[in-house]
Amino acid sequence: MRDRVFGRQSSTAAAREANKMFRKVEAAPSEHAKADKAFHANRERLKAERLARESKRPANPPIRPAG
Repeated sequence: MRDRVFGRQSSTAAAREANKMFRKVEAAPSEHAKADKAFHANRERLKAERLARESKRPANPPIRPAG
């Protein structure tokens, strides 16, 4: 039966299950992509840690007199 308002054909439960098998899936990431993602995540983590350490440091460290 055809739905005249939306122009879609109603499907049965079996047809919907069959269509799930042919649905496009995202390709699995390659080893290079995994390594690249891990590298960038680690770099961002280290950057956040560095910025946190730097924010705890005094703005102008005391200057020691020479000698």
